[in-house]
Amino acid sequence: MDGRDLVRSMKAVGSAGAGRGLLTVRAAWRRRRTDALGLPPRGAERARVPGLVVSAESAPGGGVVRFARAELRITVTAGGAVFWGWDGAAPGPSYALADTAPEPDPRAVLEPDKDGAWRVVSERVTVVVSRRGAVEVRTPGGVGLRRDLPPRWWEPAGGGRARWMQRSEVAADARFFGLGGRASGLRLRSGTYRLWNTDPGRALGPGDDPLHLTVPVQLVVADAATHLVFHDNSWDGSVTLREGAEGAGSGHDRAGASELRMEGGPLRCWVMVGTPARVLQNWASLTGAAALPPAWALGHQHARSGRGTEQEIRQAVGGHHERGLPLDAVHLGIGHLEAHRMFSVDRDRYPKLPVLAEELRRDGIRLVSAVEPAVGAVPGDAVYEGGSAEDAFVRDAAGEVVRGVGRPGEVVHPDFTRARTRRWWGGLYGEPLAQGFAGFWHDMNEPVSLVAFGEATLPRSARHDLEGRGGDHREAHNVYALAMARAAHEGLAELAPGEPPFLFSRSGWAGMQRYAGAWAGEVATGWPGLRASLSLVLGLGLCGVPYSGSDVGGSDGAPSPELYLRWFQLGAYLPLFRTHAGAGEPWAFGDEVLEHARVALVERRRLLPYFMTLAHLARRTGAPYVRPLWWGAPEDRALRDREDAFLLGDCLLVAPVLEPGTVRRAVRLPRGRWYDVVTEEAYEGPAQVLVEAPLSRIPVLVRAGAVLPVRGEDGSVELEVWAPARGRTGGGLVVVDPKDPDGADGGAGDVTGWDEPEIERYVTRRRGGRVVVERDGDDSPVEPSLPVRIRGLGA
Repeated sequence: MDGRDLVRSMKAVGSAGAGRGLLTVRAAWRRRRTDALGLPPRGAERARVPGLVVSAESAPGGGVVRFARAELRITVTAGGAVFWGWDGAAPGPSYALADTAPEPDPRAVLEPDKDGAWRVVSERVTVVVSRRGAVEVRTPGGVGLRRDLPPRWWEPAGGGRARWMQRSEVAADARFFGLGGRASGLRLRSGTYRLWNTDPGRALGPGDDPLHLTVPVQLVVADAATHLVFHDNSWDGSVTLREGAEGAGSGHDRAGASELRMEGGPLRCWVMVGTPARVLQNWASLTGAAALPPAWALGHQHARSGRGTEQEIRQAVGGHHERGLPLDAVHLGIGHLEAHRMFSVDRDRYPKLPVLAEELRRDGIRLVSAVEPAVGAVPGDAVYEGGSAEDAFVRDAAGEVVRGVGRPGEVVHPDFTRARTRRWWGGLYGEPLAQGFAGFWHDMNEPVSLVAFGEATLPRSARHDLEGRGGDHREAHNVYALAMARAAHEGLAELAPGEPPFLFSRSGWAGMQRYAGAWAGEVATGWPGLRASLSLVLGLGLCGVPYSGSDVGGSDGAPSPELYLRWFQLGAYLPLFRTHAGAGEPWAFGDEVLEHARVALVERRRLLPYFMTLAHLARRTGAPYVRPLWWGAPEDRALRDREDAFLLGDCLLVAPVLEPGTVRRAVRLPRGRWYDVVTEEAYEGPAQVLVEAPLSRIPVLVRAGAVLPVRGEDGSVELEVWAPARGRTGGGLVVVDPKDPDGADGGAGDVTGWDEPEIERYVTRRRGGRVVVERDGDDSPVEPSLPVRIRGLGA
């Protein structure tokens, strides 16, 4: 026995109590023994590189290049995306892709290049394969964006999965973004980032890595172009980044570098090149359109901690109403379940839950239920017995059901990589729907299995179906939450075909947006946690998950009134706006905080038509609601390094207060004229300006010429048009719900999410002293279909 493990075992028993502590100790030793018996020993390994090119064969969109010890398949799709796979790796099967691989570009042809290399030339990108297996991606003008050096494999001498490494070089001016939800900052600095969905076991902050939702997607922004690279491999791995440096005129630039190491699985890669908007649109077309949240999910949501009671829920809702605080949803944590058993209800504390849900719905408020994948292994429990009958639970290499530890005690986990299990699990959501729940929040789904020491997840040797291919947890771990979200989404779509499923999840993987949004997890209370929550949302958006957010105020302490208010003001501009009773309600921080929080909530409600427009645009184009400042101007190097502000759609620039005692802050503006939405003072970019940031509000600026759909004082939708600069035009896109133009359903609208309403395109210009607003028509511009209010003329 390892002495350190013995110490951890004793601490676990003491801190968790004898019952739970002994369970976690036993689970840790059982997990270690299971892997010792179920995983093949690696033993001696032999290294392999591709060697020299031997031959090549053309195919639609590209072809196959054969080397002495490897083979490379390369294809350019009709949409301009590039795929390559080594050693026979094809685009599918893949949990990331929405459908089968896209059609190849028939005009792209594999042809010889100089020095024994081969190349594929297409309209948007040129790919060159060197005689030793390096793969270079260039712009149509020949500028190099990325050069992947020949990969290296380490193969077990007795056969089995090979681990591999891929080194890449990018331009010296390039900056890295993405890799899922990262708390360290929007821009990924030099360092190593692990690709393994992990519960840190405590409230997370900027120094924690890995976190709940990792994904091997890098967005690389450089002067020449932006490119997205996705290595479609769900195994454990790491990415080591090194930012480049320019030689300050000396000509001795140092290229940026990326080194990807994976413990197994295929070496297959997708690359997309263009503007950030084009790249994210290509990514969405590859991995699937984002699920459209119902309109109420774009409002204010409030989570309750602990077990609670029906009376406490009514008191919390009444507290919001009495103080004029709009509320659209209440989330019940795992404590509302009977003994933490999934899809149950504690009848003592919630004896008339359907009645409560109906009362709340009449007031425009929905109930959301927490769901975890861990099923209590309790004989007689309906979910456990049903899953056992379906053979739904993960087994080990010996064929025994894998048992772990969760909130109910000893637990088992469904294998969501089996279609039959997903159908069974999706049907279980019918019971909470009958109780009145309208949405679901997936938690502890990395998955987590509590242990006294070692990894708090399932054994790596645990067996999974993987859609009939078979495999183990090394491959299934990172896609577990994605497959769980798919089960829930498909089940809800069948159970309630008239309603868009509303799901958000703590964990996930590439393609998560098809089924659910994301919740950042338990973020540490404190100013660093506030910064981390913003970087998590921005990073997830750049990986294709547009709907996400974190809990206002953090989760592990008592925020100061100032911190709570600044977090609240930031949250009001994020897609998932959720406060948490654990941090306190606004009125708990005094009258001044309450008043300023009310102003933020009223503004969020006023902007709901704009948020709905952003939701539809995210679904159709892949553009996130929340975007980095460089989104429309990636060539502006000063914007690439700014992480303290963001764009909300194309129209708004939000500059949250992230430091205590701040009443004025610097804001870096992109090119163009920007108005302060409160004072209507005008600023000219690109520039850095000082703007007022009193405790009553955070700075929000609007682009000149913007057309914002907003909720008017009478509840109807109107167009708020900001005057364009003289000699310039502006405009905007607007989605109007044709079923509910007056904003019923408590002012949030009632878009079902299944119908695709038309998007209206507006153009603004100055004619003399007037601002003219026109809507694009079939043949010529027409009058706006909504009332118009002009702002910014005073500037």
